[in-house]
Order: sequence, then C-alpha cells, then structure tokens
Amino acid sequence: MSLQPYSSPIERIWYWTFRGFCALVLLFLMIPVLVIIPLSFSSGSFLTYPLPGFSLHWYKTIFSAGPWLDSLKNSLIVAPLATLLAMAFGTLAAVGLNKADFPGKSFILALLISPMIVPLVIVAVGMYFFFAQIGLLNSYAGLVLAHAVLGVPFVVITVNATLQGFDYNQVRAGASLGAHPLRVFFTIVLPQIIPGVASGGLFAFATSFDEVVVALFIASPTERTLPMQMFSGIRENISPAIAAMATIMILLSVLLLLVMEMLRRRSEKMRINR
Repeated sequence: MSLQPYSSPIERIWYWTFRGFCALVLLFLMIPVLVIIPLSFSSGSFLTYPLPGFSLHWYKTIFSAGPWLDSLKNSLIVAPLATLLAMAFGTLAAVGLNKADFPGKSFILALLISPMIVPLVIVAVGMYFFFAQIGLLNSYAGLVLAHAVLGVPFVVITVNATLQGFDYNQVRAGASLGAHPLRVFFTIVLPQIIPGVASGGLFAFATSFDEVVVALFIASPTERTLPMQMFSGIRENISPAIAAMATIMILLSVLLLLVMEMLRRRSEKMRINR
C-alpha cells in the first residue's frame, strides 16, 4: 500500500498552500537577480526599464581592452592562486584537527573559521595594518594571501565533514607496510576526501572572486579586481556594462553550484560504499 502525501481535503489544501508559499518566496528572492540579465542586453546607456532595444554592445565593452578586461584578468590571477593556498592549508588543518586530540582543539578550530564569522570590515582593517608592517600592501602576494585566509574556513569545514567516519586503520596499515606519511596521505587519505577538498575549493574560489571589502584595503589600482571595478562603476558611472558583468558572474555562480552538487552526490556515494 503506497503512502499518499495527503488523506483529507484540509491536508490537501495545506499541502498545496505550503508549496505555493515556498514558490512565492523563492520567486521573491530570485527576481532581484533575474532582472539584471535583460538589462545587460540593453541598447541604452542607463539601467532603465522598459529597454530601449536589445544589443550586445556592453558585452563587447567589458571584453575590450580597458579597465573591465584588466580587472577580470586580475581576478582570474588572484582567485585561482588564493584557492590553491586555501585548499592546501585548509586540508592540512582539517586532517590534523580531525586526527589529533589535544587541549585547545576547539579554540584553534574557532580561530580557523573566525574569518567567516567576524565582520569582514574588521578582518580587512586587521589585514591592512598587519600587511603594512611586513610590506605586502599594494601587491598581488598580499591580495592572494588575504583571499586565501578568507577561503580557508570553507575548506576546513567541508574537509572536516568528509573525514567524519574515516577509517584511520587504513593509515596505520599503510604505515605498518613501511609507506612514508606523505605517500600514505596522497594514496590513501586524499583520494577519499577529494570531494570535500574540491567543494571547499569551489567555495574559496567564489569567495575570492566576489570579495571587495578586503581588496579595497589591500590592493592598489593596478591590482584592481572585478568586484572593485564593479563597485567603482556603481559609485561613478552606472552603465549596463555592470549588468553585463553581473550576468556573467551569475552564470559562473550557477556553474559552481552545479559542480558542488555533483561533488556532494559523489561524496555521499563514497560514504555509502565504505
């Protein structure tokens, strides 16, 4: 006998009312994002509805030589490097915290994820004064390190979740056979936690690619990233070029979400098969 989602008229009304309400809430949240997309194809010079006409002029503008293309190149340099650093540091931290048990472990974990909790402007001010002391202001190195710090919490959380239920007897077996710890990590541990590492890396990449507050404190005009260019454009000259770049970033975000969903399903399958 199959179970029905409702068994009486009242339950049926509640069933569809609840789903209709959820659909309206979802639509309310998505409309501010979706209205940007048609504006990016406007033939006018201002962000206005109704559209005076359709054109690809603003897409040609952002991909032509100029500040938009330069800022996009800077973001494509900084975000991947920051992601790689965040994945390396976050994975090592998560493995160490998950395997070891020592006093102050909870404090260290809270310290590692604090950039995700503390208001971003406070983090930016702290980084500004610290980097000024060691000469990393107005440099790609400083911007990459700052964005890596912001991405580490996401990697720590996702990798730590993946390590739950990990059988460390495999590590002991590898060590008992004479394998070096690095070989054990790369051949036994990493292949099993790679979905969590990749998921954390995607979050770190999205954080770096979208971050503007820390970049305003750390970067110079030559290291201006894409969010900085968009922020500057909103303050100085609002044009549909901003909508065109925002549309590209929306598509990139959707792509990242699809990849993360694939990694999540793969992680679940690996957990079930253990």
